Amino acid sequence: MSQAFTETKESLEGFIEQVRAQFPTLLQEFNGKEIVFLDNTNTTMKPQSVIDRVTQFYTFENSNVHRGAYRLSQNATENFEATRAKVANFLSAKTPDEIVFVRGTTEAINLVAATWGEKNIRDGDEILLTELEHHSNIVPWQMLAERKNAIIKVARIHDNGELDLQDFERKLSAKTKLVAVTACSNTLGTFTPIKQLAAMAHKVGAKILIDGAQIVTQKKVNVVDVDADFFAFSAHKIFGPTGVGVLYGKKEILEGMPPYQGGGSMISRVTFAKTTYNDVPTRFEAGTPHVEGVVALKTALDFVEGIGYERISQWEHHLLVTATQRLEKIQGLTIYGNVSDKAPILSFNLDRAHSSDVAQIMDQCGVCVRAGHHCTQPLMDRLGISSSVRASFSVYNNYNDILALEKSILKAKELLL
Repeated sequence: MSQAFTETKESLEGFIEQVRAQFPTLLQEFNGKEIVFLDNTNTTMKPQSVIDRVTQFYTFENSNVHRGAYRLSQNATENFEATRAKVANFLSAKTPDEIVFVRGTTEAINLVAATWGEKNIRDGDEILLTELEHHSNIVPWQMLAERKNAIIKVARIHDNGELDLQDFERKLSAKTKLVAVTACSNTLGTFTPIKQLAAMAHKVGAKILIDGAQIVTQKKVNVVDVDADFFAFSAHKIFGPTGVGVLYGKKEILEGMPPYQGGGSMISRVTFAKTTYNDVPTRFEAGTPHVEGVVALKTALDFVEGIGYERISQWEHHLLVTATQRLEKIQGLTIYGNVSDKAPILSFNLDRAHSSDVAQIMDQCGVCVRAGHHCTQPLMDRLGISSSVRASFSVYNNYNDILALEKSILKAKELLL
């Protein structure tokens, strides 16, 4: 793993400490120890600016959107739609009309399965997934396939965690109607070549949905350049609130999709005889949305852009390389996924020790990691394990966190082996 730095390590360290100071959750202690949060693949901590934005909304702006004729509601609507424009710009979408607000990546995928999928998938059609997928990008397609008598195919990965592109291409055919693929594995950190995969999918006439939940804090994504038909991510993975997510879809595709849910806001005219539906994207946003979460998502994206992807990538890569080098020296520890270019995720096991036992001992040392199958049980089967411990870094982690990680693993090894 090597990467050229445009800033010195020392200057980055100073800047990152300023970033870290903006996260109040990291300043608290458990068991008399300062918290070391290394479960960032699961969710990221929230900077004070995002916390303040939610508070500001409830204190001074609380109102529903797209409904009230009064100024308070108009302000809320303007701020809500300003986030839609911000997200469109963030993803380089052609228009804000291509941005649908949902509860998270999971709902975004289910929305596509329940609307585009119901309309376009037929008996005998094929849906291509990969062994890297999160359950949320597997189960909705299995449910759709059962309803439609369609066929699920799965592209393999190599032993190092990299997607097998030859197998992916072999499993594409004229019967493939949808490719659903993660841009970054939440378990191994593997990046997939989404632009190449999109081109391969489109060559056989298939659409592509990209699960972007893990990549949005790692790399700038241009959905037009990638030529994604659908792209989904969750706010809480990128320093924003929980319960908010985004579905990007090409406008011409969204316009051909039926509504996902019925209710207020998604309608144009309702009578007992017939209902006509609103234009996209409002057609897919029934009911009262998570207004405070949406407006705070804009603040979270401002926070990311204020730091810059180049700095984030450089620092997190440094953390990954340093942590990998130290953990590789621990006898009896196995790291899964060894591609040269990966997200700052380390999944590992200690020989003869259950991942949950290891993680509980690490917690006693103040280190927060994930243990289990990480909602990727098919990937666990491919790796020949039932679970693993996962440590994942974010821009606010530092070298002391790596030392604490190493120390806690050695403590677990001492007690369990």
